[in-house]
Amino acid sequence: MTALAAVREPERRWTPLLDRARYERTAILTTAERGALALIAEHRYRWPAGVAGTIRRLTAPIDAALDVIDSHPDWWGRSSTRSLLLAGSREHGLAFWGWDRDQWLHTVGGAGPNYRQAVAAVAYLLCDQRDLHHAFGGWKLRLFTCRVFGREPVDGALARIQGYLDGLGQATMLGRPNLQGALYELMLLAGTPLLEDLADHGELVAWMRDRETNNARRHGVEQLARTLVEMGVMARMPFATQPSREEWLQRSQAGEIDVPLQWLEWTRRWFETSTLAESSRRHAYYALIKAGRWLNAEHPDRVEPGSWDRELAAAWVAKVNQLKVGELAKSSNANAMRVRYGETLSPRSKASLLNSIRAFFCDLQEWEWIERRFDPRRAFGIPRSIAALIAPDPRVIADDIWAKLMWAGLNLTADDLPKHANKTGNGAPWYPLELVRTVALLWLFAGLRVDEILRLRVGAIRWQPSGDNADGEARVCLLDVPVNKTTSAFTKPVDQLVGEAVDAWQAVRPAQPSFPDRKTGELVDMLLAYRGARLGEKYINRVLVPLLCRKAGVPREDVRGAITSHRARATIATQLYNAKDPMSLFELQAWLGHSNPSSTQHYARITPTTLTKAYTDAGYFARNVRTIEVLLDRDAITSGQAGNGRPFEFYDLGHGYCSYSFFEQCPHRMACARCDFYLPKASSQAQLLEAKHGLQRMLVEIPLTDEERAAVDGDASAIGHLIDLLADTPTPAGASPRAMVGATDPSPDAAACGVETERRG
Repeated sequence: MTALAAVREPERRWTPLLDRARYERTAILTTAERGALALIAEHRYRWPAGVAGTIRRLTAPIDAALDVIDSHPDWWGRSSTRSLLLAGSREHGLAFWGWDRDQWLHTVGGAGPNYRQAVAAVAYLLCDQRDLHHAFGGWKLRLFTCRVFGREPVDGALARIQGYLDGLGQATMLGRPNLQGALYELMLLAGTPLLEDLADHGELVAWMRDRETNNARRHGVEQLARTLVEMGVMARMPFATQPSREEWLQRSQAGEIDVPLQWLEWTRRWFETSTLAESSRRHAYYALIKAGRWLNAEHPDRVEPGSWDRELAAAWVAKVNQLKVGELAKSSNANAMRVRYGETLSPRSKASLLNSIRAFFCDLQEWEWIERRFDPRRAFGIPRSIAALIAPDPRVIADDIWAKLMWAGLNLTADDLPKHANKTGNGAPWYPLELVRTVALLWLFAGLRVDEILRLRVGAIRWQPSGDNADGEARVCLLDVPVNKTTSAFTKPVDQLVGEAVDAWQAVRPAQPSFPDRKTGELVDMLLAYRGARLGEKYINRVLVPLLCRKAGVPREDVRGAITSHRARATIATQLYNAKDPMSLFELQAWLGHSNPSSTQHYARITPTTLTKAYTDAGYFARNVRTIEVLLDRDAITSGQAGNGRPFEFYDLGHGYCSYSFFEQCPHRMACARCDFYLPKASSQAQLLEAKHGLQRMLVEIPLTDEERAAVDGDASAIGHLIDLLADTPTPAGASPRAMVGATDPSPDAAACGVETERRG
């Protein structure tokens, strides 16, 4: 048990099936025993007389241990096990009572696969070697556990956990091998199958979790510990639900390839001290690892952060600007990106790399870990060529596709859900229809982030009477959103369909244990929990969205890429922003839970339809081009008199007609000066003109100046200003309005009266 030396051994309630104290356990072999073991080697199949009695001190406990593991007396493996252990005693010069772990591993490794478990069981029962199975793959843990403890106590402990988990859902999590394996492993290492004894081995559970490198098996250990705590067997969790920073750094292998040791030490020290959120801190760590690889390749003499200056910072900015996809990346899971290898890094990725190293150096300087040799905020600023390519660009799902997805979510049936695989193909769904429907409607109508959906709590829906509802019937559905990445907890209205789906799920939801909130750390009742576990973080993207796309008959990708969970948030925000009675930017900001309006702009954008309507309503073209009615004298045109200078076009001014052919070019068209081309409607000539059968009425578009637009809009002061501006402008007849007024009455007062008369006209 050298591997478990650090784990204390509490008092046990379990009584071992074999009492080792009954046997003489001296490790040193006597001279007679040595001689007998030598004779056995020479006469393998038939022992000489007296040998069996001489080595009875060794064979009797072996036979007793083989009896405990319930091996048949005539099983051939009994003699093979005994012969192997005796041969090991002769080889090591010690009785097996004194063997260390390495000697036992050597002996067990020499056993055949058909009786290797029997040899290991003897080592477990006689010499308390509890972890030999770690050295061998494909070990049948349940069989081995039942051999050393007996089938009845093992199945009894299993049944207790099974009964508890059966109350959490239709299908128990204990049916999964990782949780079962963790339970058998804990029993073997603790030396007891009793749950009460296992409750005293919290340190052992923590050790199992720390040593496990396989994520699935580590998750099984965590599930087992959480289940024992929920059952009341353990008083508290033996480890934190989230790995500490030190644990995460130990598991991360990012810095092991081509990263200078000094740079890696500084980045890890910063990682352990930084106050950034967990996801932001990890993202920045990987960016710093890439910078370390660049230093190792091009500047191996500048691996200390204190040696950086403005010149080296500029070199890194230039490198980032030229970086390609896959460059400076050594991750084994980067194969999924190999189709993009060699492409230019996106502007947002470049900005992220620069933001990470800027935060790193700002912190080092603020904490006075290094000397201030340059300003990181300016040295690692985003170049204008990169910043100009980054703008709000919400990946909105097209209205027709979104409508089909909404229909699919509202019409989900049990036949649409993924099911457990079985021979008949009629397995039960993984999750109840009420749960899947709740998740679907939250995604389609609530506009929440995935993390917010998964962290909703029981009782998140509240019904409030509507203000215009006299009988008090609940109409307004309010949703309590937990603390998120930008704001504290808040409440927002959602569609009644969401509230009804949540209420339906809560009515059939089995009792579930409390789970720690990832943001606040407090134990809460999660709404979307089933079978003793929270809904998976990838469920919406990997299960729900493909399910809805399949039912709606739409592809998983559109022109903007794959349909993902977060695109629904942008789609809903954009539709609310472009509704018939749209939400304002600040209202939408509060509904989405943003702390800054600039964040909301990355989700909501004006649709072309809304923009077209706004442009049309603004009347830009109509404000700059007006139409005016024109009468055409067809008789003058057909007779040829129009070519001889006779007027044939008469523009209707309301109070008269203008016969000037180039009326649209006349500066006095909106404030007629009554020149020789003017024909008053009160005149007999005008009346005859309107009465002629050869006239044709048409409309002519006239572009207007700003002053003319104001005059058309009816601004009296603008009309007066326009007349004043045109007082000295010649009319098509030659004379200006001021000159024409002066010809009738040269006095200044008369001229003023004339202009005023024109204004009134």
